[in-house]
Amino acid sequence: MRIIKPNFELIGLFAIYIILFVNAFLFKDQPAALVSAFFGITYTFLAGKGNPICYLFGVTGSGFYCWLAFHNSLWGNLILYAAYYIPMQILGFFKWNSHLKDNKNEIIKITLNKKERILISAVTLICSAAAVFVLHLLNDKNPVIDGITTIFSITGMYLTVRRAIEQWIVWMAVNGLSALMWGAIALNGGKVYSTVIMWCVYFVLAIYFYKSWKKEISLS
Repeated sequence: MRIIKPNFELIGLFAIYIILFVNAFLFKDQPAALVSAFFGITYTFLAGKGNPICYLFGVTGSGFYCWLAFHNSLWGNLILYAAYYIPMQILGFFKWNSHLKDNKNEIIKITLNKKERILISAVTLICSAAAVFVLHLLNDKNPVIDGITTIFSITGMYLTVRRAIEQWIVWMAVNGLSALMWGAIALNGGKVYSTVIMWCVYFVLAIYFYKSWKKEISLS
């Protein structure tokens, strides 16, 4: 008799969904925060699995996140998602579909060379400093975290479309800082608890998929 092994990844994903919906019901969370979190977490999970369909969820989640950023005066995040994330996710869908493994709906994963890592890191840090300065002038509620996460997210999305494992290192920083930023908003009365949960889950998934991709690349 064949023994069917439980898929712990899917079990964990559905457990997160349940937590999201229970949280939204108990704390009367904003509907946009719940929808953004649902689609965003699904996008990240499928992206970690290397499935191009992730971008369909990503575009939807990004649209709702734009609404949240606008209503919480996070101008850096708003511009990032509306002007960059959504177009890049559309591009990513086609790019990933052109780099699939044979007979599989899963991308071929890569790693950057040393020169690329140094160049991308330097540009990201310089642009982050500039973004913090500009957002401070625009009276952003949290210019430091908003500025850093905005620029790091641009780098992360670029690396995601390129299918590079280094994206997960960038996402760890983005997700951790974003969880702190939205946590502060929630503590100040904002009904965005689902968004806080979303960023915390993103952080854990970034660590998980970095290890997963690293193992796969080392074996290839």
